Amino acid sequence: MQKRNATVAVIGAGDFIGGEIAKKFASEGFTVFAGRRNGAKLEPLVKEIEAAGGEIHARSLDARKEEEIISFLGDADKHAPLEVCIFNIGANVNFPILETTERVFRKVWEMACYGGFLTGREAARLMLPRGKGTILFTGATASLRGGKGYAAFASAKFGLRAVAQSMARELGPQNIHVAHLIIDAGVDTAFVRERIKARGGDAALASLKADQLMNPQSIANAYWYLHTQSRDAWTFELDVRPYGESW
Repeated sequence: MQKRNATVAVIGAGDFIGGEIAKKFASEGFTVFAGRRNGAKLEPLVKEIEAAGGEIHARSLDARKEEEIISFLGDADKHAPLEVCIFNIGANVNFPILETTERVFRKVWEMACYGGFLTGREAARLMLPRGKGTILFTGATASLRGGKGYAAFASAKFGLRAVAQSMARELGPQNIHVAHLIIDAGVDTAFVRERIKARGGDAALASLKADQLMNPQSIANAYWYLHTQSRDAWTFELDVRPYGESW
């Protein structure tokens, strides 16, 4: 592994997509700054990256708090220039509209949209003086389509997409690559498999093909691909789904 004098910040370094993104960039020589709400849950990721010879700094982080985002990204940039920043907070909840409380709606928006705005703005503040950087936002099917029970989640993801699009148009000419990824299928996790079983029983679970759900490593590769694109052919929006997913 060739070490780079650069950091990647992964905000929302969960057990699946976020963790795999962190591992991918660590394997490419980046120092990883990983944050999630409960920093203690990052311990397995830290051990895995360090065992592979990578470097990671992990901590608890509430992306809804401006001062925490400023501190987190500032510390990453002080360690080595912040070259990549990834906002990967989900906030996927499903409530019938009459059961969607004011608190739920506001909290989901704060996590999935407002936190993305804070992250993108502060990453841009650090990258612009150097005229270089990549800022990536994780979206979902709900970024494009409001579904039954997803008023809170879809509105937040619609908003995050708008933030990303506005940033891309403003920052692209200044050599900051901003992109939005739409993860348009279930990710292969125990949680998703339990949901499939709850909907369709053991038969539905047994009928799943090996690559019908998205492998988190495959998704992480998509983030790396965007970062390594030549700037004469930058992608703003990349939607990824398994071959068998209807859309």
